Formats: sequence, C-alpha cells, structure tokens
Amino acid sequence: MLGVTKTDRIMWFSMWFLASIASFGIAFFPMFYLMIKRRNKHFHRHIEHEKKISDKIDGKTDSTILDLLPERNAKLWTISLLLIFPIFIITYLLTKDLIVHEKNQQKTYSKIFPEKKYMTHKVSLKKYSLITLLTLGIGLIYWLYKTVNMYNTHFIEQEKSEEEISKL
Repeated sequence: MLGVTKTDRIMWFSMWFLASIASFGIAFFPMFYLMIKRRNKHFHRHIEHEKKISDKIDGKTDSTILDLLPERNAKLWTISLLLIFPIFIITYLLTKDLIVHEKNQQKTYSKIFPEKKYMTHKVSLKKYSLITLLTLGIGLIYWLYKTVNMYNTHFIEQEKSEEEISKL
C-alpha cells in the first residue's frame, strides 16, 4: 500500500519578500535555501513513489528522471547568491526543473489514470529571462513570485494525486 505523507512545505513569497526588505536582503538567503531543499525532498519522494507505482503496474522503473533532475546542493547554491548573478541561474533552473518534473510525472500518472488530465505549468523561460534582462533584474522578483507559487500549486496537486493513488 502506498502511504501518503505530507512533506512538501508551502512557502509564502510575500512573507519572504517583506522579510527581505526589512532585513536589507538577508532573508533571501534562507528563502533560496528552503526552496532548493524542498525541491530536492519533493523530487526524492516522487522518485520513491514512482518506483512503487511502477512495481505495481509493470515492474519497470524509468530511471531517466534521476538523470534529468539531479539533486541541487542547497548550501552551495545559497552561498553563491553572494555573487548576485547566480540568482538568475538558480531561478531559471528551479523553474526548468519543475517543468521537467511535471512532464515526467504526467507520463507516470497517465499509466494509472489514462482518462484524467494532470495540470502542468506552461512557463516561457525565455519570456521571464527577457523581462528580467530588460528591467535590469527587477523582473526577477516577479519570476521568483511565479516560481514559488508554481511549486506551491504543484505540491497541492501532488498531494491530491497521491491520495487518489493510495485509494487504489
């Protein structure tokens, strides 16, 4: 039986943004650290969950997700924010990782519920990159807001899907 555990934390961007303003940007460091840690935990939990599903369905496990979404070192990435430019790269990779993860998850879940359509985020990484460049970095705030909310929405949908699967 697949057990459902609620391990994905919801982050409120507005709280972190206000804390960053009040702390002159210091709060961005723990925000990024927590974003990367929860991403890693979620992807690891999903891989375990996917293995259980594959074992029950066809006995095959698709290991390509491990190659597509490597674990990100939260401490190293957070420290790299001191250089400022990595903020853009980290935000880009966090957004891209979620898109790849959702596509892979949709393939896995379509095996169980072929009639159900799962929501995947449609994000134009080029558009967010261009907005950020044209606004000299200010657009990154909006991009971070959208990324945090995409992860929050994904975690909520994931929990619902896991409950449906566990009923099987």
